[in-house]
Amino acid sequence: MGKLCEIMAIVRPTKMLATKKALAEMGLPSFTALKVYGRGKQGGRLAELAYRVSAEIVKRAEEAPVAFIPKRLIIAVVPQAMVEKVIAAIIRVNQTGQHGDGKIFVLPVEESLRVRTGEKDLEALF
Repeated sequence: MGKLCEIMAIVRPTKMLATKKALAEMGLPSFTALKVYGRGKQGGRLAELAYRVSAEIVKRAEEAPVAFIPKRLIIAVVPQAMVEKVIAAIIRVNQTGQHGDGKIFVLPVEESLRVRTGEKDLEALF
């Protein structure tokens, strides 16, 4: 069995559909996505929100910055041989050059099991 890796990517909500399409096109149609909230070292910025806010909210935010901003967490377990391609696809779709483009983490996976059938490792993934 080849090694498996878990890829955790934090991206903007507005980039989820494009990320989903890019991953499916490269042969990774299944992953888990969660709505999450977070902030980077910039402390959260209204410009990163996926919706318009009123002038009143903008004024209040200048006095007290947004504590957390909405993001999406993508979790995918892939064979180690796919890791670099998945990372490249996520970066290609999500990189704007602005604060808030996201983060990607790669972790080793010891074992993978499909609950319904008992299949293990690669057979459990695809």
